[in-house]
Amino acid sequence: MAILAENNAAPDKDWWRGAVIYQIYPRSFQDSNGDGIGDLKGITARLSHVAALGADAIWISPFFPSPMKDFGYDVSDYCGVDPMSGTLSDFDGLIAEAHRLGLKVMIDLVISHSSDQHPWFIESRSSRFNPKADWYVWADAKPDGTPPNNWLSIFGGSAWHWDPTRMQYYMHNFLMSQPDLNLHNPEVQDALLDMTRFWLRRGVDGFRLDTINFYFHDKELRDNPSLEPSRRNAATAPAVNPYNFQEHIYDKNRPENLEFLKRFRAVLEEFPAIAAVGEVGDSQRGLEIVGEYTSGNDKMQMCYAFEFLAPDPLTPERVATVQNAFSGAAPDGWACWAFSNHDVVRHVSRWGAEVLDRDAYARMLSAILLTQRGSVCIYQGEELGLTEADIAYADLQDPYGIQFWPEFKGRDGCRTPMVWDAQALQAGFSTAERTWLPIPVEHQMRAVSSQYGDPASVLEQYRRFLAFRKLHPAFAKGDILFLPQDGSLLAYKRQHGNEVLLCMFNVSAAPIAAELPIGEWEVLTGHGFESGWEGNRVELPAWGAFFARHA
Repeated sequence: MAILAENNAAPDKDWWRGAVIYQIYPRSFQDSNGDGIGDLKGITARLSHVAALGADAIWISPFFPSPMKDFGYDVSDYCGVDPMSGTLSDFDGLIAEAHRLGLKVMIDLVISHSSDQHPWFIESRSSRFNPKADWYVWADAKPDGTPPNNWLSIFGGSAWHWDPTRMQYYMHNFLMSQPDLNLHNPEVQDALLDMTRFWLRRGVDGFRLDTINFYFHDKELRDNPSLEPSRRNAATAPAVNPYNFQEHIYDKNRPENLEFLKRFRAVLEEFPAIAAVGEVGDSQRGLEIVGEYTSGNDKMQMCYAFEFLAPDPLTPERVATVQNAFSGAAPDGWACWAFSNHDVVRHVSRWGAEVLDRDAYARMLSAILLTQRGSVCIYQGEELGLTEADIAYADLQDPYGIQFWPEFKGRDGCRTPMVWDAQALQAGFSTAERTWLPIPVEHQMRAVSSQYGDPASVLEQYRRFLAFRKLHPAFAKGDILFLPQDGSLLAYKRQHGNEVLLCMFNVSAAPIAAELPIGEWEVLTGHGFESGWEGNRVELPAWGAFFARHA
């Protein structure tokens, strides 16, 4: 039976603007039944941790029925729960508990592709003349039998796979077991929108849309042009992947998507206070696409690109460049920023491989993230300062890592189980003798139990700073103005109404001094950073930060 949240107060349709969203990877959050794999009841049991952290919402990665070739991102039933994760009743209980704790619930929709085990695809591949024959992207071979064009899969090789039953190729942007849905077909759109309504009636507050710019392909199936080496980067795919050798203008990023996103937004508007964030996977014009998808108040409320998920070091110049580029590309749009997620190397390792004081570094990075203009996603374990796990080849689960090992080790290193209790079996994640991915010893020592209540810990800094953020609306909803960047100094103002806040960061391991901008400034406290301040001069320690309000 569906559970709809009760709320006597008028819903805040703008709740998502500046919200802090905590991402939960279900397989690795909490195991409630001892099988070594996380599940919905486990999430429910640990929601108090997220609420105490100070987050506004949770985003749950896929938990739908799936063959698990890509661990839930290959969906075989859009309106169910995989038995490994629990039941629809368990999901209803999760919704109820989250809402009791004041947390919004967003779920992951994977609608660019499905599993090849989905009934829609099974019917579609059965013949060229069935009711769902055109629900996926099918194409004839070239006269020599090769694929219809040069499109590549992100997971390696051609984006086309030969099907002997239909004697045609089908398109797959990811694994060959993840055929692409044909959203040019209005019936496919209608089915996906009906599925969206199913979860909205169940009580969800919003969605994260996986690979939102992959929904449409070029009907003419034109070849992608090559991309000169100087323009290639590893933001969307690892550098060893030939996917980076093409300019992806025909296999994704198609203009037809804008009208579908308007249809999707119209469905959201049928329900009170629903929001969606889209994942824009493009290393060439990601911010431009974010601008298109969040413009006009009739498509996505917010999107995120890969600028802060890329390997590029987080320098003051880069932070300013990315934010200013977004403001130029999307003047009326809204971003959702993340430093880590389930697809990339954890940021403490990605950017801080040479950093000696990882805790101080993690604390500073959290404050930079939480003071950016836009909404924020925090990935589970980030609040503990977890590093990327080193997974042995024999323990790998991720097909992406297996394909490109050892130059690219895949995504398992950021997906290891959450650590709750340093003294418990499997760090309190599970009672199983073996978990689906191993738990590194260095992670176990950073468990919630070891950091809770320690004012110097990364966990307590996240909690402290999230509380500090809530005291100042300018952090959540204000504009951002960057001051001149000088070496390792990152400085900007956040302004909302009459409140003007100054944020200064030392992005280095050596102390620095900085001058305050002209004006009267009131030093702010309660954020967990200490700096020397006298007159208009601030002494910032290594990985330090300083905050003030215009008097």
